[in-house]
Amino acid sequence: MQTPGHIRRGQLLAWLRTHDPELAATRRAARTALVMPALFAFCSQVLHSPTMATFAAFGSFSMLLLVDFTGPMVQRLRAHLGLAMAWAVLICLSTLVADETWLAVITTVVVGFLVLFSGVVSSVLAEATTALLLAFVLPVASPAPLSQLPERLAGAGLASVGAMLAISLLWPRPATDPLGPHAARVCRAAAAQLRADTHRLSGEPDAPSIRQCMDTADQTVAAAADLRTAFDATPYRPTGLSTSSRALVRLVDELTWLSTIVAESGPPHRVPSACDPEAHAVRRGAAAVLDRTADLLDAPYDAPTALRTAAVDLHAAMTAMERSATTRLPMQPPEPGAEWESHSFIEALDLSFRAQELGFATLQVANNVDLAAAAQRRSWPDQLLGREPGALTGPLASARERAAAHLRPNSVWLHNSLRGTVGLGVAVALADLTSVQHSFWVLLGTLSVLRSNALNTGQNAARALGGTIAGSLIGAGLLHLIGHHGTLLWFLLPLAVLIAGIAPSVISFAAGQAAFTITLVIMFNIGQNPDWHIALLRIQDIGIGCAVSVLVGLFFWPRGAAAAVDQALAEAYADSARYLAGAVDYAVGLCGSGPAPADTPLPEKSQAAAAARRLDDAFRSYLAERGPKRMPLADMTTLVTGVVGLRLAADAVLGLWRRGSEQPIEADRAEARLVLLEVAGRVSGWYRDLAISLVRHTSLPDPLPRDPAAEARLVDALRRDLRDESGPATATAVRIVWTVDHLGVARRLQPTLAAAATPGRPS
Repeated sequence: MQTPGHIRRGQLLAWLRTHDPELAATRRAARTALVMPALFAFCSQVLHSPTMATFAAFGSFSMLLLVDFTGPMVQRLRAHLGLAMAWAVLICLSTLVADETWLAVITTVVVGFLVLFSGVVSSVLAEATTALLLAFVLPVASPAPLSQLPERLAGAGLASVGAMLAISLLWPRPATDPLGPHAARVCRAAAAQLRADTHRLSGEPDAPSIRQCMDTADQTVAAAADLRTAFDATPYRPTGLSTSSRALVRLVDELTWLSTIVAESGPPHRVPSACDPEAHAVRRGAAAVLDRTADLLDAPYDAPTALRTAAVDLHAAMTAMERSATTRLPMQPPEPGAEWESHSFIEALDLSFRAQELGFATLQVANNVDLAAAAQRRSWPDQLLGREPGALTGPLASARERAAAHLRPNSVWLHNSLRGTVGLGVAVALADLTSVQHSFWVLLGTLSVLRSNALNTGQNAARALGGTIAGSLIGAGLLHLIGHHGTLLWFLLPLAVLIAGIAPSVISFAAGQAAFTITLVIMFNIGQNPDWHIALLRIQDIGIGCAVSVLVGLFFWPRGAAAAVDQALAEAYADSARYLAGAVDYAVGLCGSGPAPADTPLPEKSQAAAAARRLDDAFRSYLAERGPKRMPLADMTTLVTGVVGLRLAADAVLGLWRRGSEQPIEADRAEARLVLLEVAGRVSGWYRDLAISLVRHTSLPDPLPRDPAAEARLVDALRRDLRDESGPATATAVRIVWTVDHLGVARRLQPTLAAAATPGRPS
């Protein structure tokens, strides 16, 4: 029988797991509560060095609570070693410039921008941004003679050693990404649905019923929804920056899109009379690839041989299906005077097209997961500088290329870097001019509440001040109750650190600020006569820092990520529409009997990929912002996923024609080429209009209806290819029809996107 104590502990653990998924914040806080007080006590009571104690305490706080590197233990230890070396460099630099205000301000601006903007290079640097800023802010706000530099470095060194021991011995973090199991579940559910649907489509006696197929489809939908929910609820991480983290962002969108394709390619309520064994082989091959993809997601450091073998088999099945698809066409010529049944030709290729679309989307997911796993297996320099696996350029060149992609006026990362830099520079100057006693807390207040828009900055400032006042009152009350029994403060310090680490994640930002204030009150009164006046100084200092943050937020991009995500969405749709039109242009170049276009990378493809990366960053910033959203999250997610669908349609067209190997024939396809260009122009034009409406908040264009006349013109133009003298149709004709089908997929997205973009728009 459970005692009341067991019940309360169980309820507390359940509450923690609800508010702190994976217990990530609890794990970091518990480590810090053990290491930080121990180092503070060792340096202050054993070594009798207040300087070492301060830097050891804040160093361990920074390295254990503000960072949480991912990957195997060896990679995490390397990251912490690099962080320790960076701390040493920043402490030396800031100590040298702290005495001169003008030099300290200029150096803060330069170092602040480099640290904040460097996060765009790799996830390792982005994860350590706040910890690196703290390493510079602490010394620059506390001018001291150079004779104290060895003690400062020694305190930071002890903190780094303690942090590395703690992460390896005290409750080590799991090596797998928290989203990996959710993504693996989607892959396995989609694979099960494909097998069930294919079994039913084959018409075998023991095939599953429609109800069974619907049940497996519901499991896929539920798994995809759980993945999206877990991604949206994940606290801010530098996803969309390094190769592996950007692949994770793409994977969430691609699996959402894949689940839609799988749902649309399911069997009808009656088994069709026509059977397409090659299309069924592609579906079974896609299921095998998805299973191997799930295996690699569960164990990313295993060899990807099984996945790559399954992908090769799927590619071969798709090639065989493309060759045999011509036999699925109705080859009987029309009766004299009868209408050319264009729709029957389009429908005859529908099953194989659905399989081709499904196979292509599956290969995209598999390649993405393979790339993410390879990125996690990279060397340490490659990870630090964000070099992609197999890249021809060196690590430094890759870092420069990644940074240059965000040196644009509309880059959210650039905006946030400049905003934070200006705020820190102003705070350093103001702290010196006002001669506050603890100028470090002015800078800390500036950094902690500055957000990407003025509204959220103001809300955080109010919460910070409220939390500081509450923490100060509680701390002053504790000092009054303790009186001269200062030893009790040593017992309260670990508890205060634990609560300060957990509260921001599981309670609120204000609660975390209050707990942190109590921690500081305890730290600065240990070994001294308790003085409650330090609480009032803390309120004054954090108030100055909050004021700086609010002013900077008002003058530097006050609308924040909400405006930036609109601009990023517009650019992504415009560039993806150009990419789709460019892919069709490439296809048109291969439709005739003339020389084929050069097989060189399309510039529109790289431009669309860069725009998608900027959208990833803007969307993550949008998710991280507190406060109400102007658009429901589901609608915003639909618009972001629509970009993925549009790019996948362009990728599919390009891949379809680059796989073609047919010998040139003398066929007049001028009319077919005109139809292709016309359909592509209408579809891409709609998306360009959508991009304009997202930025200007104008009325949205109506979704394009199906155009049977264009389909009839296309099939009529391909009469010779679809029904030549030898009987079978040519592969080029089939690819032309499939290209129009891919354009139809992009067209069918439009009603959903228009509905998502309409709610909440200003009139």
